[in-house]
Amino acid sequence: MNAYRTHTCGQLRKEQIGDEVSLSGWVHRKRDHGNLLFLDLRDHYGITQCVLESDSSVFPILDKVRQESVVSVTGKVTERTADTVNSSLPTGGVEVYISKFKVLSEADELPMPVFGEQEYPEDIRLRYRFLDLRRTTLHNNMMLRSKVMSSVRKSMEKLGFFEHQTPILTSSSPEGARDFLVPSRLNPGHFYALPQAPQIFKQLIMVAGFDRYFQIAPCFRDEDPRADRSPGEFYQLDVEMSFVEQDDILNAIEPVSHDLFADNSDKSVTPMPFPRLTFAETMLKYGTDKPDLRIDIEISEVGEVFAGSDFQVFSSVVEKGGAVRAIPAPGASSRPRSFFDKMNSWAQDEGAPGLGWISFADGEAKGPIAKRLDEDRLAKLKELAGLKDGDGVFFASGPANEAAALAGKARVHIGEQLEMVDESRFELVWIIDYPMYEWDDKEDKLDFSHNPFSMPQGGLKALDNEDKLDILGYQYDLVCNGIELGSGAIRNHEPETMFKAFELVGYPKEEVESKFGGLLRAFHFGAPPHGGIALGLDRIVMLLLGEANIREVIMFPLNQQAQDPLLGAPSEIEDARYKELHLSFRAPKTVKT
Repeated sequence: MNAYRTHTCGQLRKEQIGDEVSLSGWVHRKRDHGNLLFLDLRDHYGITQCVLESDSSVFPILDKVRQESVVSVTGKVTERTADTVNSSLPTGGVEVYISKFKVLSEADELPMPVFGEQEYPEDIRLRYRFLDLRRTTLHNNMMLRSKVMSSVRKSMEKLGFFEHQTPILTSSSPEGARDFLVPSRLNPGHFYALPQAPQIFKQLIMVAGFDRYFQIAPCFRDEDPRADRSPGEFYQLDVEMSFVEQDDILNAIEPVSHDLFADNSDKSVTPMPFPRLTFAETMLKYGTDKPDLRIDIEISEVGEVFAGSDFQVFSSVVEKGGAVRAIPAPGASSRPRSFFDKMNSWAQDEGAPGLGWISFADGEAKGPIAKRLDEDRLAKLKELAGLKDGDGVFFASGPANEAAALAGKARVHIGEQLEMVDESRFELVWIIDYPMYEWDDKEDKLDFSHNPFSMPQGGLKALDNEDKLDILGYQYDLVCNGIELGSGAIRNHEPETMFKAFELVGYPKEEVESKFGGLLRAFHFGAPPHGGIALGLDRIVMLLLGEANIREVIMFPLNQQAQDPLLGAPSEIEDARYKELHLSFRAPKTVKT
């Protein structure tokens, strides 16, 4: 028999009444009722209430033991009286009367409580993460994460995919973020890079003839943290398929994505097939390529309403080729004037001059802008923006990309203020037909807008297009509730097309061969048409749990400064290690104030 337990703390039921059992776990809570001492004993599986009478010989030991000490109890299972049944616990119909008690590991005074789950500062929670993980909510979060990972593997294997592991020590690639670099002891002056994604390797797996690959892959990026992005590392479902077109990949991933949400949440999930919106369409209607479709508001371009009008602020924008976007606010005319003024202040906080507005009520248009438009222009506005009596409308104007960005943020803010966000739904949508290139204002040059290894729509011939910003790629994103879950593309498997695609953003042929020689070499020996996608599993778990911060779904996350307060990473190294790695350290200069 096991020396520590006959049952777990989540296992006992009325069927065990009268049995003598042994349990081991952590002291979750103690309650002294004078002649009786109640102990809630907790392990991974649950909580069992144990009872000790005050005249017991082990009472002084249990009385002094601190919370979170690890103990073992032996005793008889008894039925609770009707008025003491705890229906919130699976074990709540029984309790264990302690006859033997042993302390297996005494806990020091706690730096933070486990019972009660009070809010505590991040630095304490991460420094004592092992305590934080004992708390019920976080513990359950990690178990759901484990369930999701297991579900993903089963689903992919069922679809005929095979899991293969790719290297962690590799070379740098242009994935759009900084690499984590690892110095090579055996190759002085040379560095490995931790993979931002297994991009090149999974393409090589296709060239090697394995047809359908997947991996729950660790990825490393030296990025600044955000609420939905962990600094340093994250995990993704990495997928690649051979002899496929875009629809084949979307159709393969849809059931996996749908079932992840449907099987692990009570919320409704977008039925398959998921909607597909082009990048141009979503930027116009939602002002972002990550639209939250739970908000029933669509943006419209209404520049023609103001062209040649007396409202110079907007008419001059239209005259210069800019955009005027209308963001409806359904039913907002019943709101006080302060609602519209606060929206204007919100826009100013976002760095914009403000948000113009009109309110339609009782057959009349109200607001400063309404006075500058005649009846025909107002009627055209209502037609273009889908407005009705009782609605309000806000405007964002300027260069098309700036107007779209502000309108997109305003749409979400309006939806939140009008309580239009349906929290009972997971709304999934594909964004397709991304432009291959974008203009980098900082560098004043053309750059890739998405994955640099993507196949342009139309192949090599399309890259001769006079306006490079009009070239589309076979690229796609999966978005849920305004959060990007994953990105993918049909890959560029033709060497000449790849050379040309990189040449347009300033990479000469020699540099492409230097950086991606292994991939190009493989393409010269028979490469199948192939494509894939990667889904961020951390973000999926975060959405399923309704957590606002990704830290709550990662076992041992870094803090906002990309540090591990628990184990002390990153840490300094000894001088001998510098010499061994052929490195020297020069501290950055401090700026005098």
